[in-house]
Amino acid sequence: MKLHRRISAAEAKRQVHDGDEIALLDVREAGQFGEGHPLFAIPAPYSTLESRVGLLVPRRDVRTLLIDDGDGVSERAAQILEEAGYRDVRIVDGGAPAWASAGFSLYKGVNVPSKTLGELVEHAWHPPTIDADTLHRWQRQGRAFRLFDARPPAEYAKMRIPGAVCLPNGELAHRFPAAVPTDDMPVVVTCAGRTRSLVGALGLRLAGIKTPVFALENGTQGWTLAGYPLERNNQADRYPVLSAQQARITRSRAASLMAAQRIRSASPAEIVRWRDATDRTTYLLDLRTPAEIASNPAPAFVPALSGQLVQAVDQWIGVRGARVVLLDDHGLRGAIAAFWLRQLGYEVWVTRMDDCYREWPSPAPWPEPMTAPTIGASTAWARVCREEAQLVDVRGSAAYRSRHLAGVPWAIRPRLGRLGLDRARPVFLVGDGQAGALAVRECLRLGHPEACLVTGGLDALANCGAVVEEGGMQPDTAAAIDYLFFVHDRHEGNLEASRRYLAWEQGLVAQLDGDERAEFRLPDVSPFLPNVTDRRP
Repeated sequence: MKLHRRISAAEAKRQVHDGDEIALLDVREAGQFGEGHPLFAIPAPYSTLESRVGLLVPRRDVRTLLIDDGDGVSERAAQILEEAGYRDVRIVDGGAPAWASAGFSLYKGVNVPSKTLGELVEHAWHPPTIDADTLHRWQRQGRAFRLFDARPPAEYAKMRIPGAVCLPNGELAHRFPAAVPTDDMPVVVTCAGRTRSLVGALGLRLAGIKTPVFALENGTQGWTLAGYPLERNNQADRYPVLSAQQARITRSRAASLMAAQRIRSASPAEIVRWRDATDRTTYLLDLRTPAEIASNPAPAFVPALSGQLVQAVDQWIGVRGARVVLLDDHGLRGAIAAFWLRQLGYEVWVTRMDDCYREWPSPAPWPEPMTAPTIGASTAWARVCREEAQLVDVRGSAAYRSRHLAGVPWAIRPRLGRLGLDRARPVFLVGDGQAGALAVRECLRLGHPEACLVTGGLDALANCGAVVEEGGMQPDTAAAIDYLFFVHDRHEGNLEASRRYLAWEQGLVAQLDGDERAEFRLPDVSPFLPNVTDRRP
């Protein structure tokens, strides 16, 4: 039975800012989302919707707004959500085009609220910064300082400024006593652009660390724009381990920060009550490292890297106004993340690791992971050669451009219906994971009674005699809606793309309307950050 209803863009905008819990899910693909979306929209692409929505929106009676490209994808997504038990689904009539026509901004890029927060912080608090030329001069002079890269190891591996040590935000403050040997040694925090450098430098100040701290202007992109080379294919070192004395310092800093900022601590009993409540959404997130989680698990808490949670909150939290509980051991990672998440509009609590958390079960996967029927590659290829079946490649568009089977078309789940496939013949899909399984589900929904994944995918079919072609520009840019082309090559040496990206990031604050600006809750920083001034080294 159809339960969802349509609302206008103006009504959707009003609801986003009314202060009650709401999830605004953008069901377009990553490329479409990144070319322009409402500020507080959560990326939930239709191609993988069922595999993500249970994590993003765990409470099924929360208001859930869907926005698409005005192409009907929201209708299909609403049907899926209602079949999964969501009871308050609303479609933004006309999608993103109608949103723009109503006079509301569409924002390019990804993780925009977090990046906007970084820009607001820079505008309001003026954290100390250092430019690439000054940093390079320090290096040539042999000056004593420490340079930390605030990004996670996977990003650090791609490129780094020479000499930078990988210690992501959250971990940097947590492990600072072990990472920096003296209180007077300057520290520079860098990232790939702006946000994590600014947030990381201020996080150290929030923790009460008196060491001179600077954010590197524009990160690795500012470095390359100044004419200096990056190092590629890096291996991050193991994070420094705290001694007992250093752990006490970190715990003391956490306690001071929580007291100064009135960040509240949650007990296991409170968390149980919140977890079982049906009238409020509560997220349980574990900020410890993967190794720490493996050695002392808390299965009910979803792993979320402390620095990345602030940078990319929309990967873990889909409901605005929700309650968030952050699990930590010594508490400083949790306290810093809580401070920033509160500026983004969430009610945040911190809890320290407790033995009882080891016994709490992990939440059941929901909706249940999709499985799809399969067919062996040799059987599939034989039937295709006899023209008894048809092949479609549903891998990512970038993978298809790199390497694909000759004559086999590419498609993505929301556009499978555009291929005009013969319903009288089976459809065999080249794909993998949940995206592949969900593409099979879509074929069945479109009326193909026999649809399945080819076991082993492209390589298995190639071993059976299918011809593999490499390279090419298909699908073209317009069709490759799963890939964001906006300044996509800024980290591969395209300096103009870097300039455009940095100009975009610095222009985010100017795009905010009054309601959007009011969603960011920056306090008067001067009473507790007396050392943050508009100064340069």
